[in-house]
Amino acid sequence: MARLFEAFLPSVSVDVSNALHICKAVRLWGLCFRQCTAHKVLLVVLMVLCNGFSSNVARSSVEARPKVVNIGALLSFDSSIGKVAKLAIEAAVEDVNKNQAVLGTTKLQLTMRDANYNGYMSMLEALSLVRSEVVAMIGPQFSVTAHVMSHIANALQVPLLSFAATDPTLSSLQYPFFVRTTQSDIFQMAAIADIVDYYGWRAVIAIYVDDDHGRNGITALGDKLAERRCKISYKAPFSPNVNQPDEISDVLFKVALMESRIIVLHAYPDNGLQVLKQAQHLGMMKAGYVWIVTDWLSAKIDTYCPLATEAMDDIQGVIALRMHAPDTHEKRKFVSGRSNLTARKAAGGTFGLNTYGLYAYDTVWLLAYAIDAFLNQKGKLSFSYDPGLSELQRKNLHADALRIFDGGNLLLQTISQINFTGLTGSIVFSDENLIHPAYEVINVIGTGFRRIGYWSNYTGLSVEHPEKLYTKPPSNSSSSQQLYSVIWPGQTIAKPRGWVFASNGRRLRIGVPNRIFYHEFVSVEGTNVFRGYCIDVFTAALNLLSYDVPYDFVAFGDGHSNPNTTELLQLISVGEFDAAVGDISITTDRVRMVDFTQPYMESGLVVVAPVRKLNSSAWAFLRPFTPVMWLVTAVFFLVTGVVVWILEHRINGDFRGPPRRQIVTIL
Repeated sequence: MARLFEAFLPSVSVDVSNALHICKAVRLWGLCFRQCTAHKVLLVVLMVLCNGFSSNVARSSVEARPKVVNIGALLSFDSSIGKVAKLAIEAAVEDVNKNQAVLGTTKLQLTMRDANYNGYMSMLEALSLVRSEVVAMIGPQFSVTAHVMSHIANALQVPLLSFAATDPTLSSLQYPFFVRTTQSDIFQMAAIADIVDYYGWRAVIAIYVDDDHGRNGITALGDKLAERRCKISYKAPFSPNVNQPDEISDVLFKVALMESRIIVLHAYPDNGLQVLKQAQHLGMMKAGYVWIVTDWLSAKIDTYCPLATEAMDDIQGVIALRMHAPDTHEKRKFVSGRSNLTARKAAGGTFGLNTYGLYAYDTVWLLAYAIDAFLNQKGKLSFSYDPGLSELQRKNLHADALRIFDGGNLLLQTISQINFTGLTGSIVFSDENLIHPAYEVINVIGTGFRRIGYWSNYTGLSVEHPEKLYTKPPSNSSSSQQLYSVIWPGQTIAKPRGWVFASNGRRLRIGVPNRIFYHEFVSVEGTNVFRGYCIDVFTAALNLLSYDVPYDFVAFGDGHSNPNTTELLQLISVGEFDAAVGDISITTDRVRMVDFTQPYMESGLVVVAPVRKLNSSAWAFLRPFTPVMWLVTAVFFLVTGVVVWILEHRINGDFRGPPRRQIVTIL
């Protein structure tokens, strides 16, 4: 018996994979010694242990899950969005690991790297993360870095979940492993286009940071404005690394010379405030200007609320957007619970939670649910060497540490199929974007801001919560668009006109025919002195406009002979003149060259007749019959009767008889 245990037990402790075979052997050995009473007791104990051991081994082979799953995050810790997202991601990992209903005994192990505002450092840190064999990466927060990291994610098949990269082009088929867990700028630009159209403006000026984030966002804005018959009249890019105020001032000087006063600013939180500060210094925040900024300003205000008094003075009257997150109990509980955390961990002062922090928190939970579904589908957390990197290895580039995630495609598929409700609302993907994109439209005033409405792709602009509108049929008609009143720059509530004549623009040249007659209509008296009825009509029409139109009258003709009016109109068509004023008749040939106003005087052949006023009555039809006309009519009747009598007398008996009878017949 002792020899038997010595034969079997070492193999159990050394090779667990053969445990089932050992248990079967013990059962078979027990059948051979049933007759021995002393052995029976020992055999029963041994068989029970083997049965329990075999069932545990079988169960562990089916339900085996890793104890730790590595995930990475790449942020800029010192940025307005990065410092909030860092705490939100750490809090989410902590909450997921405490909740065994999500991953069970499996824990998330987070590795974070600081990109430090540098695209080159971001790429190196991304390579450092994938060397740690992470199954997914959270971030980056900048679209420029996301373009570079997406190529790495595609090559190594590691899903890249970004809560802050809003560049619309990142959703293209070129980056299949890029997953945007926030709203795309395509919706933000649609909201701005709806605001511009709502107030009746038709041209805007775009000021933007000259990188992938800025250029692609403004391109999307141009497309959305074109759908509403609006346009970007001027684009003013500035460097992403601008440090000198003079560089921004040079850009704003060019903007101030343009006609449009509707300015859209698409930048980052730090350099965006520099632009607004310089605009205030140059007098571009006064009445008549309109500033519409993207959601970077709301993120800045939410993070450092309240901003410094000087900073708030620079942004009075600005309209900004903020990603909308439903005001749920879970959101309020999280914000109140984490406020002390941010105050305790903040370096150099307290800061609050912005919407990007909420999306970063939901991104971790989205990844946790996806990893759980991935493991339930028997996904493998294994990595393999890419043979294509052998050439790099021969060049001593240390590419041997890079591994392809074998389960990357399966994990990417499970991420796109996750459906849950987070702090920011429903986390469900449709066409590679989150459903129900919505923004709050806010107006900066005083020491804070005031919400003037909402925008959603479901109903457009509205003063009601998007969640309430989702229960109603969609309506994007212009009559249903609504916003509360706005206090514009310059502390005015009157809607700005949206444009002025450019300071460097030329004055209108109005051609005036210099004739030798009909001076009552147009006359040229000396240098730049024009009089006449047509001149008075023109100046009266300009006085009815709510803005000034600079113009100059230019005489056409020498005053000694009548000029050719058709030649004057031809000069308008070629650009020599902008318009013409005078007694110019409308003909078919001239209509083909220029557009005419409605005629304000008539000419041609006319008939002048006196007018008598007569009282009307029922017998008014008898007034044209004068006594002479009555006499002539009676004579014609008699003549007609006599002619008929002459023709009928000889053949018709009715015209015969006594003379009296014949006279009666004639009458």
